[in-house]
Amino acid sequence: MTPPRIPQIPVVVLAGFLGSGKTTLLNHLLRNRAGTRIGVIVNDFGAIEIDAMTVSGQVGSTVSLGNGCLCCAVDASELDTFLETLTRPSARLDVIVIEASGLAEPQELVRMLLASDNPHILYGGLVEVVDAAEFDATRQRHPELDRHLAVADLVVLNKTDRVGEAERERLRATVAELSGPAAVIPAEHGRIDPELLFDPALRPDGEEMAGQLSFEDLLRHEECDRHEQCDGHGHGHADHLHAAYESVDFTAEVPMDPRRFMAFLDSRPEGLYRIKGFVDFGAGDRDNTYALHAVGRFLRFVPRPWARGEQRLTQLVMIGAGIDAAALHEGLAACRAEQEPQPDAPDTERAMWGVLRYVPEPARDGDAEVDVREAAAEA
Repeated sequence: MTPPRIPQIPVVVLAGFLGSGKTTLLNHLLRNRAGTRIGVIVNDFGAIEIDAMTVSGQVGSTVSLGNGCLCCAVDASELDTFLETLTRPSARLDVIVIEASGLAEPQELVRMLLASDNPHILYGGLVEVVDAAEFDATRQRHPELDRHLAVADLVVLNKTDRVGEAERERLRATVAELSGPAAVIPAEHGRIDPELLFDPALRPDGEEMAGQLSFEDLLRHEECDRHEQCDGHGHGHADHLHAAYESVDFTAEVPMDPRRFMAFLDSRPEGLYRIKGFVDFGAGDRDNTYALHAVGRFLRFVPRPWARGEQRLTQLVMIGAGIDAAALHEGLAACRAEQEPQPDAPDTERAMWGVLRYVPEPARDGDAEVDVREAAAEA
C-alpha cells in the first residue's frame, strides 16, 4: 500500500521596497481570503491593520489574526523555527506569506525555502511589488531592484492610478524587460485577486458558519467605501480583479508524450505564472497520474496512484498575464502522444527521465520528502 503523502502548504514571498505597497497588498489578501487560513511572517507589525495587533515590533511573537489566521514577527535566523510552528497540523493553515522586507534579500529567502528540510512547505513564488509612481526614483536609489525583478515569479505594478496611460505602458514594458518571463500585473491600492497566489480553501459545510459581521467583513466593507462602493452583498472591486490576468483550462483524454510535454514546460511563454493540475503519461507510467505544480521557474511533479475506475485524463489550469490562450492550447495539444509506445519498449523509460528530475525524492528516514529544485535554486 502506498503511504499517504504529507500535506504541503505553499509559502509565498512578498517583496518590495519601502512605499511600494506590499503591506497594503498583504492586508488586502487578509481581508479577501474567502475562508482561506493564512499564516503571515513579518518583521514589523507596524502597518498590519489587523485586530489584536498588540505586540507591534516584538520579534519572536505570534498573534492570532482571527478566523484561523496567524501572524509571526521573526528575524531571518528564526525563519525555519516559525515555519515549523505554522506548518503543524494544529495551526490548520492553507498558505503562508512571508513579507521579505527587513528579513533578507528576497532571493536569499527563496533559497532558504528551497533548501529547507521542512517536508510540510511548498514554494509558492516570489512576488515583487513595484511603485509605478516612484519606479524611476526607486530604481535610482536602489539599483538592486533590477536584480530583484530578475528573480521574481510575479511582479505587481502597484499604484497605476497615479500615472497616465502612456506612462503606465512605458513602465509595464520596462518592468517586463527586467523581469523576463515573470507575469506583470497592474494594480491599484495593492488589490489583486488572491487566487493568483493561492487556491481558495474548501471547507466542510458548517465549519465557518455565517453570523454577525467579523472584523474581516468590516474591513472589507471599509475598503469598498474607500475605493469603490459595493452592492451590500460583499461585491465590488474584488469581483473585477480577475480582469488583470487570464486563466486557461486544458483537458486531454489522450496521454501526453513526456518529452514533448517537458519541452513545452521548458519553453513556456512569458507571463505564464502558475500551472497546476494532473498529467497522464500513459505508457510512461501506467500506475500513476502526475500532479503538476509550477510557479515561475519552479517546477515539481508528484505521482499519485490512479484510483479504481478513475478516468485517465490530463487536466491543467494555467494562470498568467498577457498570455495567448489559443497558443497554449495548440502547444499542449501537440504534446499528445500520437501513437502510445508499449510499456516495455526500450525508449519508454528514458522518455520519463525529464519528468522524474522534478519528482520529490524520498528522504533517507523514509517518512519525509525533499523536493527536486535545480531550476528554481539556480534562478
